Amino acid sequence: MTIYTIGFTKKSAKDFFEALHNTGAKHLFDIRLNNTSQLAGFTKREDLSYFLKQLVNMEYYEVPILAPHESMISEYRKTKDWKKYEQDYMELIRQRQVENSVTRGLLEEGIVLLCSEAEPTHCHRRLAAEYLAMCIRPDTVEIIHL
Repeated sequence: MTIYTIGFTKKSAKDFFEALHNTGAKHLFDIRLNNTSQLAGFTKREDLSYFLKQLVNMEYYEVPILAPHESMISEYRKTKDWKKYEQDYMELIRQRQVENSVTRGLLEEGIVLLCSEAEPTHCHRRLAAEYLAMCIRPDTVEIIHL
């Protein structure tokens, strides 16, 4: 089983949708805190749902249970303390018991976790993917960052 992650910044619409198409995944989980602002460009919630269906035959899911709190993001921007952000985010999704909200069937059909960051290194989508993999069985899940 594979969990994909993707950030939309620094990608053209062409590169973004081709990368999604090439995964073969059937579901995109939007785990952004803000998915309706003008800064989201072609990935604004309503537009993205339409584009996914029309261009890559993928279903769109808004999954706020995997989004961080605004206060966590604000604190990280001030302190640049990634280790604290990582600990706080992992504790948040443990408390939310996100593993009970994501069905194994969806995972088996393929999911892509969407956030805005270009790279996964300091992005909660990487942490969310690692957490979901840990809940399933880490030895049976591959995580690929697009």
